[in-house]
Amino acid sequence: MTIFAELPTANVKDRELSSASGLWVVSRLGTAGDPPALSFPPTNIIIFPCDFTIRRATMVSTRSKKEFTEPELTPTKSTPARSRKSSAKWAHTPSNVTLIWLAISLPLVIWDAGYVLLRPHSMPGGSLHWPIWAPYELYGTVDYIYGWKAYNERNGFTGAQTALNVVETAMYFYYLYVLYAYGKPSSAPGRGAPKPAKIGYLGEQRYVAGQEGALAVLVAFSAAVMTVSKTVLYWLNEYYSGFDNIGHNKFVDLIFLWIIPNGAWLVLPSYMIYICGSEILQGLVMASGKSSSSENSVVKSE
Repeated sequence: MTIFAELPTANVKDRELSSASGLWVVSRLGTAGDPPALSFPPTNIIIFPCDFTIRRATMVSTRSKKEFTEPELTPTKSTPARSRKSSAKWAHTPSNVTLIWLAISLPLVIWDAGYVLLRPHSMPGGSLHWPIWAPYELYGTVDYIYGWKAYNERNGFTGAQTALNVVETAMYFYYLYVLYAYGKPSSAPGRGAPKPAKIGYLGEQRYVAGQEGALAVLVAFSAAVMTVSKTVLYWLNEYYSGFDNIGHNKFVDLIFLWIIPNGAWLVLPSYMIYICGSEILQGLVMASGKSSSSENSVVKSE
């Protein structure tokens, strides 16, 4: 930078302070002959900023010599550093175990609901029994809740649990509808993403983001909770009734014809609760502004 000084001497036409070896000295330019003596400090100093910084200045006087350090005058860039962080958005990617389970369980539940709602026509001896519901002739002797005993006693538990089955089935179908109507192909699998090479179109890696994805996983979670709760109630009903409907079976028959088939409706929906619940929790954590510890069910974008 350059410092111009207005000095109290009329015959000095141009006065300039220039730098030399980091120290400021007086350069006097005027008329011919010896320039008049100058007194310091000057009466007025005008500072014009330039592209470098004054580090040190020395003022020269006929009587004394002072040195002082001026502050940094060069403008500094205070633009905050911008770090480009990748944003992450929550998305639901279905588990292949869930899809396989629904592909097996939904037809069975519809078949079961048809049998209960069409009684007595669907029962042994009825006009609709053969061939669709023929296997219930055996199962009605294993679990009386599906046989003539419960029907003749007007046991309402069979019809009540079937009504809940209808609601659950509708919720599961809605979940599948949202998944394949609003789902988008995913280049990276999420939690339990199906593999296309194994089950074709159903194995296509897809995810559902936004409100549709949130609603789908919430519906699936709620339906799975209903399924587990209803199945637990079904088992507790037998326990607190002294096994009134299944106590007559041999233990081996009970394992293969009642415990294992009904146990599937405890294990697999519980798995769905865990998967869907984890995704819901992950979405809530991300919504709070904190990073998720899991990369599952996350769609990343710059």
